[in-house]
Amino acid sequence: MADQWGTDRLDLDAYLARVGVDAGASVAELHRAHLAAIPFENLDVMLGRGVRVDLPDVAAKLVDARRGGYCYEHALLLGAALAQLGHRVERRLARIGDPAVESRPRSHLVLLLAGDDGTTWLADTGFGAGLLEPVALVDGAVVVQGAWSFHTDRTAHGWRLSEQRAGTWVPLYTVPDEETFPVDVVGANWVTSTLPTSHFTQRILVQRKEADRLRALVGRTLVTDTPAGRADERTLTDAELGPTLVDLGLDLPPQDVAALVATLPQAP
Repeated sequence: MADQWGTDRLDLDAYLARVGVDAGASVAELHRAHLAAIPFENLDVMLGRGVRVDLPDVAAKLVDARRGGYCYEHALLLGAALAQLGHRVERRLARIGDPAVESRPRSHLVLLLAGDDGTTWLADTGFGAGLLEPVALVDGAVVVQGAWSFHTDRTAHGWRLSEQRAGTWVPLYTVPDEETFPVDVVGANWVTSTLPTSHFTQRILVQRKEADRLRALVGRTLVTDTPAGRADERTLTDAELGPTLVDLGLDLPPQDVAALVATLPQAP
């Protein structure tokens, strides 16, 4: 059967060099390395360039240009690498939150990996505030990764992933059983990157998830969250945006930083 995702178009060696591991790395090691090397960000949307989800375009941006991206880009890149490494990979569009509470579109792309023992694993480097490494989809399981705790359970709407935040289980997203095709990703990406009401078209979003903290830049607000709750929050000046982006793993040309500053709300 033909590979509808065209995974052979990825330069695997270049990708592995970008994330700093070799082909012998475990899936968990690759997942953590990808997360550590490639930021979650929407800056091309804010710069008016849009986001392309054809694999060569994704690789040119995230690998060659050493940029970051959001869920579609991360999942397509990691999925292609895992497929080339011999893993059985399925792409699946999930719904943010819990559909039993609020009906939301299938707008978040994740990966499902088939284990040799029949276990299905959820991999996701593109949520920005989620997993550090893959989790087995086991009903009622609690998994600790670094300082973070995750819970997987099977619901009427699919597999739900929750994270413990300040002592409360918060649903991150729910993965339906319906198969996802490349054309679904194209459509979801177009809505996410162009709709005026989309979370990603309104303000700068950059996130880095680490073993003990989550750093997030939202507009000109930089926050640091931990599993126990918010540890820090401050408002950046215009001059602080460029250095903060560098600290978050994004070294942009001065003209791009200036264009991004122009999108920020007025400083108080």
